[in-house]
Amino acid sequence: MDISRRTLLAAAASLLSGVARAGDTLVDSAGRRVPVPARVAKVFPAGPPAAIFLYMLAPDLMAGWPRPPRPGERELLAPPYDRLPDVGRLTGRGGSANLETVLALKPDLILDYGSVKPTYVSLADRVQAQTGIPYALIDGRFDLIAQSFRTVGRLIGRPGDAEAKAREAERIVAALAAFRDALPAGGGPRVYYGRGADGLHTGVGGSINVELLKYAGARNVADEAGSGNLASVSLEQVLAWNPDVVLTTDPNFYDLVWTHPVWRTLGAVRAGRVYLSPTLPFGWFDRPPSANRLIGLRWLLAVLYPDRFAADLEAETRRFYRLYYHLDLSDAQLARVLGPGTRPGTGNSR
Repeated sequence: MDISRRTLLAAAASLLSGVARAGDTLVDSAGRRVPVPARVAKVFPAGPPAAIFLYMLAPDLMAGWPRPPRPGERELLAPPYDRLPDVGRLTGRGGSANLETVLALKPDLILDYGSVKPTYVSLADRVQAQTGIPYALIDGRFDLIAQSFRTVGRLIGRPGDAEAKAREAERIVAALAAFRDALPAGGGPRVYYGRGADGLHTGVGGSINVELLKYAGARNVADEAGSGNLASVSLEQVLAWNPDVVLTTDPNFYDLVWTHPVWRTLGAVRAGRVYLSPTLPFGWFDRPPSANRLIGLRWLLAVLYPDRFAADLEAETRRFYRLYYHLDLSDAQLARVLGPGTRPGTGNSR
């Protein structure tokens, strides 16, 4: 058998097994060719979204967390991964990990998950060139979550685990497809997402911060409020939009909205349709926008369409935490995750 034929057969076997072989290159989401390590025993997550994604898929490979988990978060992480070291981050503002730190940890792979804008591509190229460590950049868009699990699974030699995660992601998304397609031409509820303690920062059209709204068939009232990802708005503007539902991830704003003399005049507040997204151990709706948003979509459906989706939210939450967070939730933990007074369909007016 000649060498080229052997090479073709080996490549075919690799594709069939779902495992990328050492010496191959794997094309990441930015079109970069990433050398496949001979063995992956440790992975350095470049930032928080990558750390969450890696924890969901292969926590035993994590070099550490970009920042140490807070006590409330740690209680909802499976041991021993709740005590992994603080290794800093390569991406984002205030990146606290330098190349010496990365080299000292001796990872077999560096993983980034999220934006594939030129800034992140340049960082990946530079770090890979300077350290000699393969650096994979994976697109974090919501509609690519299943594909991303499969890609990273091949790269780290865990195709079976990755396939289970990918299929569950596809199940979660498919569960709402027929329902969403049957919505009236105008779409579902009109939603305002309030960020910050005053609730006057929001995600605009095309922002990854409000990406879940379109998958839930909802309409973002702030679509045209600015360019980029986030915008500051006035309370008068929110009143003019008059959304059907207000969402937030900030407990300070959630507490404020019920007693503030102006906010409490908003129709959504009077109707009790203000909801605080769960955040333990990671945010469900936003911050950071990683594969953790899968359970956020399920929660959002229960918020927006309680008659259809609220009843099985607790069972879906347990299922998600078992598969992705490696934790069987106790009743007390489940209550802490969902939060008092924030369960969809129970009425949050005060």
